[in-house]
Amino acid sequence: MKIFTIEENDANGRLDKFLKKLFPSASISLIYKLNRKDKIKVKFEWSEGKFKKRDNEYKIQVWDEIKIFLSDEEFDILAKNIKEEVETNTISNWEKLNKKDIVFEDADLLVLNKNSWINVHPWDHKTTESNIIAQVHDYLWDKLNSLTFKPSLAHRIDRDTSGILMIAKKKEMLVRLVADFKDHKKIKKTYFAIVVWKLWKKKWTIKANLLRIENAKDENKVQVSDDGQSAVTHYKLLKEHIMQTKEWVLILSEIEVQIETGRMHQIRVHMASIWNPIVWDKAYGDKKVNSFLRNNYWLFRQALHAWKIEFFHYGRNKTMELEARLKDDLIEFLEKIKRD
Repeated sequence: MKIFTIEENDANGRLDKFLKKLFPSASISLIYKLNRKDKIKVKFEWSEGKFKKRDNEYKIQVWDEIKIFLSDEEFDILAKNIKEEVETNTISNWEKLNKKDIVFEDADLLVLNKNSWINVHPWDHKTTESNIIAQVHDYLWDKLNSLTFKPSLAHRIDRDTSGILMIAKKKEMLVRLVADFKDHKKIKKTYFAIVVWKLWKKKWTIKANLLRIENAKDENKVQVSDDGQSAVTHYKLLKEHIMQTKEWVLILSEIEVQIETGRMHQIRVHMASIWNPIVWDKAYGDKKVNSFLRNNYWLFRQALHAWKIEFFHYGRNKTMELEARLKDDLIEFLEKIKRD
């Protein structure tokens, strides 16, 4: 027999849905059978301190207690997938989250300054290497109080892009932030980028529809197309670097970018469309320039960084602004080109 006290992240859902998440190896018909056979009972605010049988549709509330009349062996069999997930998310010491990368943390949110070359999800790119979600679950392991909800990404950024990444610790916060990222009304994202060549205008708005090509092989995954979805990108020149090489005069431009929409690869495709691709962008960039910078300046990833974010924090009932400092590789690259 086990008793579970319902915390905030598990509240306001149906009893059968909670049990299904708790027992991923059990069919929904088995869960109904357990309830029908009085194996599941609930003590709630108006139950006079007694555990009582509740309908499968009952909405569990904070501080409800759920008593499950199963042996330890039966419980472990039905909860098998949860145990396997815990073991899967165990990571080595060198892969653990670096606390220096935490931009902000409270009871509702964890905001990170993500490194480049790391996946945000365990199933991205079909690799067994570490990922942000595994690092976060490992970091928060002794702070988690939910049986069915784990801290989750409120949005995504590319594997090769560094910068701000927001993780919701509470289910309600996740739902609200995901909605805000979708409609872009309460979220303002600012990126830092280094692009190739001189910008034809110091400040400009790019409006070009973007089409995502599913299962792209010999073509770019995202393309400018009238058949695509609307996309709006604003950029502003911050600084220009003129570099004299043996072959050419190379111009690199530091820019600040804000996006009104959140299409896949939006900044990368939009900047490439006006002949100012992101430095070291393998898909949409200038291969000759990328090769030169790799060989002479040791930059091995696209120069794009999720720099600042403005959002409404529902837990604190106020608008917040956060900034993630540039990663060391970008700082070192800028210092090198300034010297030249």
